Amino acid sequence: MTPDQYCQDKTAKSGSSFYYSFLFLPSERRKAITALYAFCREVDDVVDDCKEPAIARIKLAWWRNEINQTFKGLAQHPVTQALLPAIQQFNLPEEHFQEIIDGMEMDLNQNRYPDFKTLQLYCYRVASVVGLLSAEIFGYQDRKTLKYAHDLGMAFQLTNIIRDVGEDARRNRIYLPLDEMAQYGVTEADIFNFKENEHFSRLMAFQIERAHSYYDAAFSNLPESDRKPQLPGIMMAAIYRSLLNEIQNDGCKVLSSRTALTPLRKLWLAWKTWVKG
Repeated sequence: MTPDQYCQDKTAKSGSSFYYSFLFLPSERRKAITALYAFCREVDDVVDDCKEPAIARIKLAWWRNEINQTFKGLAQHPVTQALLPAIQQFNLPEEHFQEIIDGMEMDLNQNRYPDFKTLQLYCYRVASVVGLLSAEIFGYQDRKTLKYAHDLGMAFQLTNIIRDVGEDARRNRIYLPLDEMAQYGVTEADIFNFKENEHFSRLMAFQIERAHSYYDAAFSNLPESDRKPQLPGIMMAAIYRSLLNEIQNDGCKVLSSRTALTPLRKLWLAWKTWVKG
């Protein structure tokens, strides 16, 4: 199996919405973004799959060194071997990859977020930085596109957090800001006991409204000149925003169930967005 095939397999098996937008890219950009996504999956899996935080830290330290070595042309892992041509071709900065690992390490250091400012840092590291790297791979002329990529990454991560409240609670994680929970009369016990009452519904309505505001902010910053090269991100947004709307239409039942779009619907949304250009 070649490094590119390894990354393709890793991405396809994840079932992520991102996979469907990659299908429409030219070969070199598709390989690059697939390798980037595979890297994100590898370091995310370290935190999710390791039961012992000490072992997870050792593995993340290995990835830190591996990224450092990759930028010296000494990649060992199939993912970094696939990333190396992308790093060189699209001038991707090492510090962004290290920031992604910083974000994953936050999950080992804390499982609660006192306020949105603290959560913003987490979202920036695990999602906005990925958006910035993706923008470089897709291509742009106007630097305002980087602001678009930053905000779109935030929107995606907030959507993930909203979708996964119940799943995260089962891992003893709460990403909803604690001060906002208190404001709406929702306790940690409510989350862990899966109480989907009126207080919880209002809290989630507020979270959904904020996520939509980031989608709106992102697209207000996307220059028309860069719309075509950035179409993969627009396709992802069509899928993710549809998911957010589904959650809202289902009454925010994110504690008792996990809302998801079918693969066929994701592909249809991606294709429809591609055709519109």
